[in-house]
Amino acid sequence: MSTPEGPAGRPDGGPGSDTEHEGGRDARREGAESLRAILGGRGGAIDASVPVVAFVLVWLLAGALGWWSPVGVAAAAAILAGIAVAVVRLVRGTRPRAVLFGLLGVAVAAIVALYTGRAEDFFLVQILSNVASALAWAVSIVVRWPLLGLVVGTALGQKTRWRRDPDLLRGYQRASWVWVAQYVVRVAVFLPLYQAEWVFALGAARVAFSPALVALSVVLSWPALRSALPPDHPGIRHPRVPGPDPGGPTVDGPPTDG
Repeated sequence: MSTPEGPAGRPDGGPGSDTEHEGGRDARREGAESLRAILGGRGGAIDASVPVVAFVLVWLLAGALGWWSPVGVAAAAAILAGIAVAVVRLVRGTRPRAVLFGLLGVAVAAIVALYTGRAEDFFLVQILSNVASALAWAVSIVVRWPLLGLVVGTALGQKTRWRRDPDLLRGYQRASWVWVAQYVVRVAVFLPLYQAEWVFALGAARVAFSPALVALSVVLSWPALRSALPPDHPGIRHPRVPGPDPGGPTVDGPPTDG
């Protein structure tokens, strides 16, 4: 029985062989799974919603019952909920720095609302941080240091080695636009609600919308990144670095323009 030959079925594993195509599929599958594992922040987004729920519900209850200082009681409830979430995240093995930043965000939001006496100002810090995040991600793309590459490269132990691979650099730039877009969408949704002083709607949008946006961004990041990689690229775990010793020191040279 003869062995199929030609570009579609070479038995030697050379260019165009079934082995190469299978390797490409494996690299794509591995890349998608790696990216989802690294960016899978949906659980964190859900955890961050707990203090928001506590604030809105207690504020509504305090207002309905005529309690003194509904904003003050709601701010205290949000901080207590934030502390509870922090403890749970520490027990689950979340890095203390990430837990501290999350708790700090809740505390600052509560302090702002207490200072102004306006319940809607509990969401002001989040809106401003979304504006800043959109700008930071966009600037990182323009200066060719896309934040997605920094996040993934650090998680994979590559430091900035990925940046010397022009295909990966271009891919991370494209995928970073997905995250810029989700921050812009957040601002477009939250800002009108904030200006209208719709506290309940702000809370509902924060709880339902933010985790969904994070999940969608994670899903869309891989196709955007993959569109910049040639079929034979080994994937995000294996940057193709020019030079005779790709496993050597991770000193950046000037990026190659893709």
